[in-house]
Amino acid sequence: MKPNSGTLVINIMNGGKAEAYEGVYQCTARNERGAAISNNIVIRPSRSPLWTKEKLEPNHVREGDSLVLHCRPPVGLPPPIIFWMDNAFQRLPQSERVSQGLNGDLYFSNVQPEDTREDYICYARFNHTQTIQQKQPISVKVFSMDSLNDTIAANLSDTDIYGAKPVTERQPVLLTPTGSTSTKVELRGNVLLLECIAAGLPTPVIRWIKEGGELPANRTFFENFKKTLKIIDVSEADSGNYKCIARNTLGSVHHVISVTVKAAPYWITAPRNLVLSPGEDGTLICRANGNPKPSISWLANGVPIAIAPEDPSRKVDGDTIIFSHVQERSSAVYQCNASNEYGYLLANAFVNVLAEPPRILTPANKLYQVIADSPALLDCAYFGSPKPEIEWFKGVKGSILRGNEYIFHDNGTLEIPVAQKNSAGTYTCVARNELGKIQNDVQLEIKDPTMIIKQPEYKVIQRYGQVSFECIIKHDSTLLPTVTWLKDNDELPDDERFLVGKDNLTIMNVTDKDDGTYTCIVNTTLDSVSASAVLTVVAAPPTPAIIYARPNPPFDLELTGQLERSIDLSWIPGDENNSPITNFVIEYEDALHEPGVWHYQTEVPGTQTTVQLKLSPYVNYSFRVIAVNKIGRSQPSEPSEQYLTKSASPDENPANVQGIGSEPDNLVITWEPLKGFQSNGPGLQYKVSWRQKDVDDEWTSVIVANVSKYIVSGTPTFVPYEVKVQALNDLGYAPEPSEVIGHSGEDLPMVAPGNVQVHVINSTLAKVHWDPVPLKTVRGHLQGYKVYYWKVQSLSRRSRRHIEKKILTFRGNKTFGMLPGLEPYSSYKLNVRVVNGKGEGPASPDKVFKTPEGVPSSPSFLKITNPTLDSLTLEWGSPTHPNGVLTSYTLKFQPINNTHELGPLVEIRIPANESSLILKNLNYSTRYKFYFNAQTSVGSGSQITEEAVTIMDEVQPLYPRIRNVTTAAAETYANISWEYEGPDHANFYVEYRVAGSKEDWKKEIVNGSRSFFVLKGLTPGTAYKVRVGAEGLSGFRSSEDVFETGPAMASRQVDIATQGWFIGLMCAVALLILILLIVCFIRRNKGGKYPVKEKEDAHADPEIQPMKEDDGTFGEYSDAEDHKPLKKGSRTPSDRTVKKEDSDDSLVDYGEGVNGQFNEDGSFIGQYSGKKEKEPAEGNESSEAPSPVNAMNSFV
Repeated sequence: MKPNSGTLVINIMNGGKAEAYEGVYQCTARNERGAAISNNIVIRPSRSPLWTKEKLEPNHVREGDSLVLHCRPPVGLPPPIIFWMDNAFQRLPQSERVSQGLNGDLYFSNVQPEDTREDYICYARFNHTQTIQQKQPISVKVFSMDSLNDTIAANLSDTDIYGAKPVTERQPVLLTPTGSTSTKVELRGNVLLLECIAAGLPTPVIRWIKEGGELPANRTFFENFKKTLKIIDVSEADSGNYKCIARNTLGSVHHVISVTVKAAPYWITAPRNLVLSPGEDGTLICRANGNPKPSISWLANGVPIAIAPEDPSRKVDGDTIIFSHVQERSSAVYQCNASNEYGYLLANAFVNVLAEPPRILTPANKLYQVIADSPALLDCAYFGSPKPEIEWFKGVKGSILRGNEYIFHDNGTLEIPVAQKNSAGTYTCVARNELGKIQNDVQLEIKDPTMIIKQPEYKVIQRYGQVSFECIIKHDSTLLPTVTWLKDNDELPDDERFLVGKDNLTIMNVTDKDDGTYTCIVNTTLDSVSASAVLTVVAAPPTPAIIYARPNPPFDLELTGQLERSIDLSWIPGDENNSPITNFVIEYEDALHEPGVWHYQTEVPGTQTTVQLKLSPYVNYSFRVIAVNKIGRSQPSEPSEQYLTKSASPDENPANVQGIGSEPDNLVITWEPLKGFQSNGPGLQYKVSWRQKDVDDEWTSVIVANVSKYIVSGTPTFVPYEVKVQALNDLGYAPEPSEVIGHSGEDLPMVAPGNVQVHVINSTLAKVHWDPVPLKTVRGHLQGYKVYYWKVQSLSRRSRRHIEKKILTFRGNKTFGMLPGLEPYSSYKLNVRVVNGKGEGPASPDKVFKTPEGVPSSPSFLKITNPTLDSLTLEWGSPTHPNGVLTSYTLKFQPINNTHELGPLVEIRIPANESSLILKNLNYSTRYKFYFNAQTSVGSGSQITEEAVTIMDEVQPLYPRIRNVTTAAAETYANISWEYEGPDHANFYVEYRVAGSKEDWKKEIVNGSRSFFVLKGLTPGTAYKVRVGAEGLSGFRSSEDVFETGPAMASRQVDIATQGWFIGLMCAVALLILILLIVCFIRRNKGGKYPVKEKEDAHADPEIQPMKEDDGTFGEYSDAEDHKPLKKGSRTPSDRTVKKEDSDDSLVDYGEGVNGQFNEDGSFIGQYSGKKEKEPAEGNESSEAPSPVNAMNSFV
């Protein structure tokens, strides 16, 4: 036993065996008032026994079959944890196919060849003893169908029938539990584990359901690839039938587990300590429940109540002990035991019979603080026996508190449901019983509630914008509030974009993830209030569009706290117009010095509406405020009232004071004058002071008006001076100014640099050296040296040209410089001059130097002319810049084949005085590439390249030709085709116009190199001329062809042949034609026949006699087939010849030539104007007059 304690310590570290202390222990605590006992405490030593030795046979399994590897660990205390590993102490992988059961066995739903191994080892870990026991390795050999067939074939003859069946798929079969049903008992509050493991191929999938109900939500879990159903904290309601279903593609199998939940005893009402005064009544109640129902037994001071000393004041009634008129000897400790087969409960209850005067346990003068309009609870914890009565009073002489406005609790607490300001004060609690009386005072303070007087508002903000939520609070002055901001009921992101102010939250550069609900929480020690607003981040204005605009101007500007150098300005912001105000700009006007001109004063964040402004003396201030948001600036507010500050001496002196002479004998002192408001008072002037530096001389001063310059005359040339300018006004001087160093005016330098030397580095670069001039002769600020240099002449051409001087400036006190960009083989001159602020000094004597020869530029041109079969003529021009004396030219050339590969390179050296060359013995029809450059004694210059081709042997150039232009005309279009001879990739075009017109040719471009084209949009019944040309070949076109489009077709919309007006019109036309034919026939018979042959004999005029094409004799005229109508789509041959099929002397012969026509009297005019060739007639000729049908055909 530990001293002064009931703790029993068992220590076997120094010897002894744990088994010696195995047993059941119980603790009893006893005094004169009674005895209390503890629950039974069971001590058992932990055990980790070794595995029993067993001989394990190898497992030979066919591929696809199921397999169970049994673990059967030794029984330990507590039970061991089972796991499977290999010889390398690596856990064996598990899956839906291979998994470990609750009993530790390893189950294979179907084995695969990769399951073959000899080191399946089951391990049992006993945590309490920190030991691990290992079972002997188990060997598994899986035979595939192929290997099994090979084995069978090796042991059978050729005549035997052999062959194992291939791996077949199988329906699911349960490996555990077996059968179709089973039972499971679990205790209330424990974890229920149900398991189903199935065999089958393909591997079955397990699903769990509860018959007649749902699996309990939030307490159901699936483990071991859904093979184990786990329900935590089970209760009697979880009893029922649970079905596991194993399914694959071939079928399913199920098993029903009937679960019964039993319960060890648990309390409904545990007995409580009881304090009674002599003569009082009381009860002890002990109620418990369980499954099965627990039995209740009582003990008094650790002894069963049946054999405990009798007490006439008590009576046992099942789970209740009733006390009547107790006496002090009735004090005891009673134990209640509730037990069933699954456990027991034991509780101690002390029945204390005593007589005590009242005692108040609440501290005296305890202070209670509550918020107005909320409940106030004033404690008066008390003790006494008999139980004291409690009364409450308010104030020193207050009466007892009664009424509905107060609630009196059994524990003595006084409750004021709605505390008001007048509820504050001192309250007195009085406790009394028959043995005495006691009182205690407590203090009550009523505080103002904390309120959010301006809550955050719903905001819609565009992405990357800025948003601000306000949370302005009002609270009791004696309470210290704390403001906390939350986003979506969680802490704000740790992001510098979130700025928490005193009464606002600002989010900069808003992103999509900032979308959410923002809550402002205000806490004090007594109360807490909150308000929320939603922020919506959008990429574009929503529909209907929210109008974002510049803010409205601030208003109600007010000046307060007027001091000489500061003032407070406050204002009320205008409407933000859907875009938060980011800042306010404050401007001021000085009505005294610059009326009407507004100047920038300062700016403050958009959440601030007051600012303290710094002021300057002697300024008549007016202020205005401009609001700024993302859209822009608002209009300025109305100006505030004016405020005139008092005058004072200047606070500052002019800035940017300089002393620079403009002439060799003066010093010009300049400064930036103070602005009006910087003068601090009337009568602004400047005190200008100067003295020569490094000379023991007094300051010379002069006071000037409000100007910015003063000139000191009669100074030595370029002498340093100390200069200062001080501001003053009618009220005094500004602080002492700082001094600056200036110089009197500069003069031109007196001497030139000496010892000028030139070192030529190469043909284009030279280095020049000189000695510096003495600084006293510079007579000013030394700015550097200038080198003037120019080209006198080129040594190769011996010709002078216009001299163009170049200047290089070298800053500072440098004594050398580089002259780049010189021309080779040339003569140059240069001189050097020193430069100060006034200008340049005298030049040094000219120095002559020459540049050496360089490489020439490329020849000015290279032309290749007169290509023949085996020669080319080359002509060239000399280099524009020979840069020396040319010694020769170099020509290199090489052939280029059709794949642009270069052949062997040939090099020829040509004298410098040549300007052309004929290359002979070249390959015919070959392209050559030429490289040509010039040389001086220094080297070769850049080359010029050209290419040329020798002509092909005995092949004339192929000139393009377009011939055989043909046309096929329709009503509104014509198909034009032609034949082309010439270079490939010609781009053709077609030109056409109405035959006989003088309008311009219309041009249509032919896409690609096709030899046909369709002209569209033509006028029906019209003759056209057409010709074909090729782009890029000026003046190259085909011969012209003429075609005529067909007559317009009647509309297919209405059949006019069936219209009455059309039939009547056709009849009238036919009648007129018949009359006309009759008249013509009569006239013809009246005039007789006029054969053309006889006319020719009668008028033997050689000018009008056509000559036959074959023998040159004169032939007869013949008519064309004009009396036959043209068929649609037909064309006239391009040689314009016609065939004669009818009589020579028909009416048509004289009436329908190209130019023939009838006179008024019917005589023929222009008989010989149509000079057509006469072809031999085909068939029998006839001299009959044409029939009316033929005549009509000709007319139509």
